Amino acid sequence: MHNMGFDGTVVLITGGTSGIGEAAVRLLASLGAKVGFVGRDRLKGERLERELTSRGDEAAFFQADLRIPEQARETVPFVVQKFGHLDYALNNAGTTGEIRLVAEQTEENFDEIFSLNVKGLFLSMQAELLQMLRQGMGGSIVNMASVGGTLAYPGASPYIASKHAVIGLTRSAAVEYGRHGIRVNAISPGAIRTKMLRQVFGSDEAMRRSARAHPLGRTGTPEEVAEAVMWLFSDSSSYYTGQVLTLDGGLTAQRPSVGLGSLSSETVPVEEEILVAAGERLHAI
Repeated sequence: MHNMGFDGTVVLITGGTSGIGEAAVRLLASLGAKVGFVGRDRLKGERLERELTSRGDEAAFFQADLRIPEQARETVPFVVQKFGHLDYALNNAGTTGEIRLVAEQTEENFDEIFSLNVKGLFLSMQAELLQMLRQGMGGSIVNMASVGGTLAYPGASPYIASKHAVIGLTRSAAVEYGRHGIRVNAISPGAIRTKMLRQVFGSDEAMRRSARAHPLGRTGTPEEVAEAVMWLFSDSSSYYTGQVLTLDGGLTAQRPSVGLGSLSSETVPVEEEILVAAGERLHAI
């Protein structure tokens, strides 16, 4: 299943010390890739690096805060200096910010979210594209969006807007650099089981209601998203670019449903549960 030729390839993963990013780091390293991963938490990053290298994987942690432009620009040079080149990149670092209605949102919260989710990703992708162009061998870049990149959830307007922007940047880069053999795609997760998801929901009961709202009857795992990243990096997706791959257990395929005759409430989510479960502010990074 995983015979996709990652031996000797070099991968950069931002937001790599927890959740989806950590799962991607572990998966790609286990497949033989040399993985440079970035995060703000030095302790977690160094611990993960020690764990991976102790079992023979090639991995290197770089501490950086992508809200700071100078640090966002340093991640690609770090990976290239460490491993020699760059084949793949997952721009996964992001934040959900504070939940408030649009008229009550603060400028500080807006700036905080956009500085990381949009500008930090933009600067990272610029550096990745330039490195891949210099190498002249193509590459694959994956940006972490969200189902919030196409749908809205009450209270999360800056986050929603930031993920719409991620999809716009993804499509623009794919159109501009396809002729150079560089593919750029986005992944839009719904509700993925992480510590951040638990914090957003606030209770186990809310988590269970979210699971019931999905046609598959459960939330997703970081490992399932990592498998999608692996596919988007691999030659198996060689004709796939400028696209958004939605991983949400079917959540966005349905509309809120109330009172559909003989269908039981156990199988048809009610509108309130759909709203509770809406994954745009729930995918954890």
